[in-house]
Amino acid sequence: MQLSVIIVNYQVKYFLELCLHSAEKALRGLDAEVIVVDNHSADDSLAYLRPRFPRVRFLANDENLGFARANNQALKQARGEVILFLNPDTILPEDIATKCLAFLAATPGIGGLGVRMIDGSGHFLKESRRGFPTPWVGFCRLSGLAALFPRSRAFSGYYLGYLPIDTAHPAPVLSGACLWMRRAILDEIGAFDEQFFLYAEDIDLSYRIEQAGYTNYYNPAVTIVHFKGESTRKDIRYVRQFYRAMRQFRQKHFNKGLPAFFNLGIQGAIQMRAGLAGIGRLLRRDPQTTSGHLPSSDGDNPATSPNCTKRIRFAGDPAETARVRSILAARGAAFAEDGQVGGDGQKAGDLLLCEGAGFSFREGIAQLESIGRETMGRQNSGRSGIRRVLFHAEKSDSAVGSPDRDGQGEVLVF
Repeated sequence: MQLSVIIVNYQVKYFLELCLHSAEKALRGLDAEVIVVDNHSADDSLAYLRPRFPRVRFLANDENLGFARANNQALKQARGEVILFLNPDTILPEDIATKCLAFLAATPGIGGLGVRMIDGSGHFLKESRRGFPTPWVGFCRLSGLAALFPRSRAFSGYYLGYLPIDTAHPAPVLSGACLWMRRAILDEIGAFDEQFFLYAEDIDLSYRIEQAGYTNYYNPAVTIVHFKGESTRKDIRYVRQFYRAMRQFRQKHFNKGLPAFFNLGIQGAIQMRAGLAGIGRLLRRDPQTTSGHLPSSDGDNPATSPNCTKRIRFAGDPAETARVRSILAARGAAFAEDGQVGGDGQKAGDLLLCEGAGFSFREGIAQLESIGRETMGRQNSGRSGIRRVLFHAEKSDSAVGSPDRDGQGEVLVF
């Protein structure tokens, strides 16, 4: 088999539904399989998704095993010569598989392969390519030097800010949100280290790939949407878990041979950064982001859904747009006409991108990125008239989006 796609799911069934629709289009014509591991979701993910995707192999866990263990669980059953580790909160363009498989085949000595990622507001995600968090790189990031000098080779080693984002190049650390590699390399160096429950397991794997003599690469010729962390409640527990993983990685790879005072300094900086990050997240919480929902015909009531007092604009496949518009109109949604915010012009709207025969996922991703370049966000909503962008796949009954990379995503169930 040519390719195995492995996805670990935890309580994001609508995001995963969109991801699987995009994966189906991307895998057409290939000898490929998709394996989804559900880490004991409480949102009936499997009951909802199994009948909709009969060709996907679903594995159900009785507890949350964490990201690393669940990926390894699926890897044991995967039959592909190439493995794609993929997050459930992603959208793939239709040409990703052919382009990435060609890049792997044409690049001697390649280990892992990552792609260009944008978030739900269309902005480039810096974690698309990273440097190793060596003590010096970690110090620069934790001390704020990397933020002060984002394009300095000396200080911006973590996010490789001195390298262009539109050119392919070696990248020591790749994101586990979309990580391509040959199965033979995983058999040689081992899979994910299961001591990492969540976070840093991709850094550790990337490090071991290069320690084995291979080179990881970043390929910006492919762009995906990564809504970022929809399986994680982004609160103080998230912050603690993230920085705990950073400590584990440091202790595993860089603890030996360092002076004690340097170790203590790095450890203290991590603790301080974790505390500041937690405080920052609390301060950034916006009560206005908690919004209402459309009544759902099946009784579903997602916790976060687009506020239907916002005017909805449509773009995409004409037939699917007409179908969705008809459903939402029957439930009281308000629409923007001819590019306007709405009849009263008082509130910014949601842009609903409808994938279908006349509008591809790739076109939707490109449109989102174009909006991102225009600095879409709250500070710009009055000018652009767009508050958030939602994606919808043909024949599905939901749309999802995430305008704030630090907040939870939003779901609209038809």
